Amino acid sequence: MSRTVLAIDMGSTKVSVAIAEIEEEIPKVLGYGIFRSQGIKKGLISNIELASKSIKHAVNEAKRVANVTSDGAIISVANGYTKSINVSATITLSHKEVTIKEIERVVKTALNDANVADEDQILHVLPHHFRVDMNEKVSDPLGASGHTLNVDVLVILIPQKNFEILQKALFDAEVEIEAMVLNGYASMIATLSESDKKLGCAIVDIGGQGSSIAIYSGNSLAYSGVLGVGSNHITNDLSMALHTPLQTADWVKCQHGNLIEVSSENINLPRIGDEEGQNQVSLEIVHSVIYARVEETLSLLGEMIKQSGVGHSLKAGIILTGGMCKLKGLRDLAEVVFDPMYVNIATPKTLKGQFEEINDFSFATLIGLILYRAGAYTQYEIDSSHTFLYKKPIVQEKKSESEKSQEDKKNSEACSSQLIQEKEKPKIILEGLPDPDLGSSLIHRLNNLIKSFF
Repeated sequence: MSRTVLAIDMGSTKVSVAIAEIEEEIPKVLGYGIFRSQGIKKGLISNIELASKSIKHAVNEAKRVANVTSDGAIISVANGYTKSINVSATITLSHKEVTIKEIERVVKTALNDANVADEDQILHVLPHHFRVDMNEKVSDPLGASGHTLNVDVLVILIPQKNFEILQKALFDAEVEIEAMVLNGYASMIATLSESDKKLGCAIVDIGGQGSSIAIYSGNSLAYSGVLGVGSNHITNDLSMALHTPLQTADWVKCQHGNLIEVSSENINLPRIGDEEGQNQVSLEIVHSVIYARVEETLSLLGEMIKQSGVGHSLKAGIILTGGMCKLKGLRDLAEVVFDPMYVNIATPKTLKGQFEEINDFSFATLIGLILYRAGAYTQYEIDSSHTFLYKKPIVQEKKSESEKSQEDKKNSEACSSQLIQEKEKPKIILEGLPDPDLGSSLIHRLNNLIKSFF
């Protein structure tokens, strides 16, 4: 029997909506809608009225294209709304064999040990490592024999006040929340291959006003973090450095943003406060300003990965997603900053009926929401409705020879990265991170840079 799913991703720059039909765990996209975000900053709702209007516009467009009605929705939740707790628990096995009931019992024991406050709501309870009789960690203990079962769990919570804001904005848009998924988790579902999961991998999503990190280790999401810096910070830097309006600065970023090639050409741009007058600006300045901000952002994200406690387990490296991936040369610079880890740009899974407009890495979270509803969550999980989910094995479609060749190449590169990391284990840095906004150090660098050109 088929069912209809309404998926909503509320980002800082756009609200994306898709309607899909799911039959036998296979989703088919029926329609989509996109509308410019209003009242949403760094993934968080700052103005409920404006945000609800953006949501309603996108939902209505998706319904018009799909020609179906679906009021209950699965929505993405920005990392900035959430907090997480790492907790472990151990139980004695009743019959010396690990069954689904025993796995559920140890996960719920860990949740009880987390002492979740009354004002917090559960978003996900994700077990990522198990041990039987305190032996080596395993991703799935089902069927193993022993006396005790231990689990490491990541509990992701959303404070009640943040949930009420989301609920109100969606209620005003005539949408009812049926399920909630962390945006980094949804992006992970949409982009990671089975080999990525086995080796351990980090998804770095660099959006408009913020970035997030989701690390997959063992059997599930093992770390979630957020950084308040995104591609809009590049726009702000360019506006300040070039003395040009924000809209023009964003156009410059999109048209001339390049982290590899440096052009000596000059372009004419309107001045702030005097848009009829123009400044002649060298593209060398544009390159330097963009490079400085991107390098700093990647460095901050790299420090977060080191401090996560599971950064050493990323044998498959780092996968980049989000709007900043459209910047030419991002992967090349990221490989330098994240060295020796392997770096790649995300390629979201393609769904049946998928429209070309949303077949892009900036829609990875939206695609992940649909796949989550189709059963593509991790092996074991307690979801936002407090239901214990158990993922049945999925029969993979036969891969073409070209797909096999690409996966073999990626596995080979990941193994090479693993050998390098084993020789040189990264240190865990405990010092505080720099202020993610345009700090004094970056202002000083930009001022010196501007003086050198004028």
